[in-house]
Amino acid sequence: MGQPAGMGRILTIPNFITFARLLGVPVFLYLLFGAHQAVAAAIVLGVGGTSDWVDGFLARRLGQVSRLGELLDPLADRLYIIATLVALSIRDVLPWWFTIALLAREAFLAVVLLVLRRNGYGPPPVHYLGKTATFLILVALPMLLLAASAHVTHGWAYPIGWALAWWGLVLYWVAGGLYVFQAVGALREARQARGAAV
Repeated sequence: MGQPAGMGRILTIPNFITFARLLGVPVFLYLLFGAHQAVAAAIVLGVGGTSDWVDGFLARRLGQVSRLGELLDPLADRLYIIATLVALSIRDVLPWWFTIALLAREAFLAVVLLVLRRNGYGPPPVHYLGKTATFLILVALPMLLLAASAHVTHGWAYPIGWALAWWGLVLYWVAGGLYVFQAVGALREARQARGAAV
């Protein structure tokens, strides 16, 4: 007896990877603040961050693209980024201004999404610039934590981590601008369609 079609779109390999990435967030926080194992926390964070592309790649490759996966993947990215930014700022690995600059973009887009939903639209499709920015940040953060936690790695991890972090920050805001442009275009088309129907 086969499983229901809906379950077939939930119990997939890509979704399992995404769930594992979500579970990695509390593990990372425990290692950093509970066990005081910063290097192990950096490894967990690095594995979770660099595997960001794996679930999407497998979903397309295996024909297991699902609506749940499309919703969970960006949620996992945002949860990872927000939790890590706040945690690393508390530990003085990151300056608070950098964290605020990234979180301000999230807050700004949250307002845009709210406007879209009130007008009957879902979130705009994920742009490759947004995925690239997210990947850069998810690689930069564990590298900066590693640089701050292990003296032997500081010489190379610190400059590389900050180079990736800066590129990620810039692309994060550029991608945010593109999402706003898409949202404005969708709302304008809807307004024109309503005007033509009157």
